[in-house]
Amino acid sequence: MSPLLFVGAALAGGVGAALRYLVDLGVARFAGRRFPWGVFVVNLSGSFALGVVTTALPDQAFLLGAGLLGGYTTFSTAMLDTVALWRDGERPASAFNAIGTLLLGVLAAGLGLALGSAL
Repeated sequence: MSPLLFVGAALAGGVGAALRYLVDLGVARFAGRRFPWGVFVVNLSGSFALGVVTTALPDQAFLLGAGLLGGYTTFSTAMLDTVALWRDGERPASAFNAIGTLLLGVLAAGLGLALGSAL
């Protein structure tokens, strides 16, 4: 890997993190903060986008996948939200967040792979 590609991926990761913040804020304003819908939307849209990138733009997979989408998505925050919901007594919401993130994330990635293959 060239140093320029590494720097590009690092910068793309920063852009991805900023996008995550903005999407999380926007979704929270619309849906409220009782459930972490912003992080949920980020992870599903990121899974879909990674599926598309992997098949439609394989030469850009490191820059866009590991860089941009790696900074955009956040499994750790999703799991922290899951634990916080559980501790707050929101057991059904906690289970939905954990299981929904996994199952819907896999489905979104599969749809992205299918779309990327069709492009």
